[in-house]
Amino acid sequence: MSDAVEPLILDLLEWVADGERHYADVMEAWRTSCPRLPVWEEANARGLVTRIVRGGTPLVAITAAGRALLERRAQ
Repeated sequence: MSDAVEPLILDLLEWVADGERHYADVMEAWRTSCPRLPVWEEANARGLVTRIVRGGTPLVAITAAGRALLERRAQ
């Protein structure tokens, strides 16, 4: 995987850590068909974000693993 993806994954995690985001908004902003920058795909595969449904609305939230990664990077 490209080293360029790592900082983008952290950006995604910081964005989602501010509060749950609508799934459609996350897909519009972060999903890509570029095989060199699979930000959403990598974050999801690593278990750093999760898809949930609240009140019938699909959302994306940061996981405990995602928060831990942000905390480690902040130190």
